[in-house]
Amino acid sequence: MGEREDLVETLDKHRGLLRRTVRDLTDEQAARRTTASELCLGGLIKHVTAVEARWARFITGGAAAMRGGDDGDWAEQFRMAEGETLAGLLAAYEAVARGTDELVRGVPDLDLGHPLPPAPWFEPGASWSARRVLLHLIAETSQHAGHADIIREALDGAKSMG
Repeated sequence: MGEREDLVETLDKHRGLLRRTVRDLTDEQAARRTTASELCLGGLIKHVTAVEARWARFITGGAAAMRGGDDGDWAEQFRMAEGETLAGLLAAYEAVARGTDELVRGVPDLDLGHPLPPAPWFEPGASWSARRVLLHLIAETSQHAGHADIIREALDGAKSMG
């Protein structure tokens, strides 16, 4: 297996852990906060979907391409809005994941990169390659899968691993 397939397989493993955490939940359960934070399970799915889509746009078009339809209220990315369903959020996540996987397999060179957008959390003038973006997505997805596991355990005692 080559590097691209390794990246896709690793990202998909962590996506799967996150999806496993929301198995068998109702929309009401997916929207419920179980900790002191604003996080809910549906909101985490919504957030990782938006983040993955944004970074995929970065790979193909740089910082300017990161701006898009999901640039609204940052806190709203972590909550399920009126009318949103867990099934709908999972379907959107799956569509974005398929697009990212195709991008990874088809991008001409994983070393090609773009300057990062100005932000307090990025070093001024830094650039990230497509490979670096994918490693970031793996880390972000894994971190949020851990958050989701804590929220789920507080919700009903279920764990994604065990």
